[in-house]
Amino acid sequence: MKIVDLPPGDPRLETELLPVLRELRPHLTPRLFAEVYDRGHAQGLRFSAAYDDAGTCVGVAGWRIMDTTSTLRKLYVDDLVTAASTRSAGVGRRLLAHLEAHARVEGCHEFSLDSGTHRTGAHRFYLRERLDIVAFHFSKALGTQEV
Repeated sequence: MKIVDLPPGDPRLETELLPVLRELRPHLTPRLFAEVYDRGHAQGLRFSAAYDDAGTCVGVAGWRIMDTTSTLRKLYVDDLVTAASTRSAGVGRRLLAHLEAHARVEGCHEFSLDSGTHRTGAHRFYLRERLDIVAFHFSKALGTQEV
């Protein structure tokens, strides 16, 4: 397995990464994804893609390094998804290790992510990978906005 970080404008984002990402974020169209990444990249958003030995994208991580008053420097995972056809094959574990290595190089004090309350399978995976549940995440929808 090979994991690569893909910059904005890389053609693999739409053709290889997006189909896997849409398994988690089905609302993303190619245009919307490009717009989000263009704006998000300036805010630190990055994407990593995991490829199997045949060169097929089998996992995706969207992440960023951020500085906050509560945790100081941390790596925050926006998206972590493994293609349904390759789940339980170590892809998620390899992506987490790749991101943790980024976090250590960047001097992060924490590695964190949010996971929807309905994603119990993902929660079991995160707990197996030694991530702890340390907070509640509160949210308020503000209505639909065009991107």
